[in-house]
Amino acid sequence: METHAPDKMPEGFIQKYSTPLSIIGAGIIIAVSLNGSPSNRTPNTAITDSSAFQESVLPAKGVILPITWGDLGAKLVEVGAIDTVKLEALYKDRGGFPPEYQKLIEKNANEKIVITSQNSGYLLNLLWALGLANKNPILEDEMMNPSYGGAGNFASTGGWTLAKGSAMSHYNMHPLIVLTSEQQALVDRVSRNIYRPCCGNSTHFPDCNHGMAMLGLLELMASQGVSEQDMYKTALTVNSYWFPDTYLTIATYMQQKGIAWKDVSPKEMLSAPYSSSSGYRNISSQVTQPQQGQGGGGCSA
Repeated sequence: METHAPDKMPEGFIQKYSTPLSIIGAGIIIAVSLNGSPSNRTPNTAITDSSAFQESVLPAKGVILPITWGDLGAKLVEVGAIDTVKLEALYKDRGGFPPEYQKLIEKNANEKIVITSQNSGYLLNLLWALGLANKNPILEDEMMNPSYGGAGNFASTGGWTLAKGSAMSHYNMHPLIVLTSEQQALVDRVSRNIYRPCCGNSTHFPDCNHGMAMLGLLELMASQGVSEQDMYKTALTVNSYWFPDTYLTIATYMQQKGIAWKDVSPKEMLSAPYSSSSGYRNISSQVTQPQQGQGGGGCSA
């Protein structure tokens, strides 16, 4: 193949323009060094990769929840909503059933509960059992719509395999938490605005384990006098540990808008535009997702 050498530039041109061109070139180098290369023009990506950023969303030492568990674990075992043999077998296959877990299915578990990345899955299962078994009008609403063929066909019911007997033999059956009319109205109102990224439904339609567990948590908080504001704050914390990659991504999006995670509105972050499956897809399409690989979000025990 024939090649062509580039045309030789006239000597006068070089002499006349070499100095201005060198100045322009130096200016470009300085500008790039100050502003970063095009591939690094998103400083918030660097922020989201830092341990400090992750700590703001998912504190390594965990977060104290504003609830007392008390005898609820023991009562769930007593009525058969939790079969301890099945529960312990499940966690033995996952590395063991530590004393911390055992205590929460015994009486007088009166210490504050601390949710961490390590125990968030276990707390999810306990709250799932509570939300499913506790008698509450919300479970008599959308979930019982005949068009769905009965409440037993959802992931939150058919997927609960850790009970004695079928999950539906415990569904909405046990008055473990009895709410006043004001407390029930609070749970009903808040549950309609808390979404989860595994589906497009609010907690008021708890068709998966996360929704059912969140319902149980809301009932427990309302019964213990937690304010509506703190209910949203706690729900966001818990959702963040249940869906770590999701909320690190949402936190990145907010950071890119100039809002630190500590300053976000929990109620807004839990709403459909952010926390539903479609809302999260929209958010995640606009950011570089953090490379944390923490997983989470499965809808089985």
